[in-house]
Amino acid sequence: MKPFQISILAADRPFYEGPCESLVVPTVTGQYGVLADHSNAIAAIIPGTLYYKVPDQPAKVASVSAGLIKIENNEVLVLVDSAERPEDIDANLAKQAADAAMEEILQKKSILEYRSAQARLAREISRLRVKTRYTERKQ
Repeated sequence: MKPFQISILAADRPFYEGPCESLVVPTVTGQYGVLADHSNAIAAIIPGTLYYKVPDQPAKVASVSAGLIKIENNEVLVLVDSAERPEDIDANLAKQAADAAMEEILQKKSILEYRSAQARLAREISRLRVKTRYTERKQ
């Protein structure tokens, strides 16, 4: 498979930069796949699971939060607030954060606080899914 150049950047650090054979990101309309020579595009990323394949390695997975993907001239830029490998996710902390976000949603607060809590809940649920699904497979 022909590789293309990719940069996956979280707000606090570069997550992965280098060659990639395929990429799948979560978007509002579903999973969005990218291969070499993809047409130029921009799309919003939602919290979920990102899959990418580095040449000569097994497919890799990450939990990502909201962000965007830009595809231009066979180079892909993924900008997200956070990106984590399954082994880097603390399931207990993610569960606690999800519970706290759910509690905030249940309280009568402003629209801004409600939406912020919804976004945090979506991120934590995504982290828990990635941790549960992909950590167990390796063991």
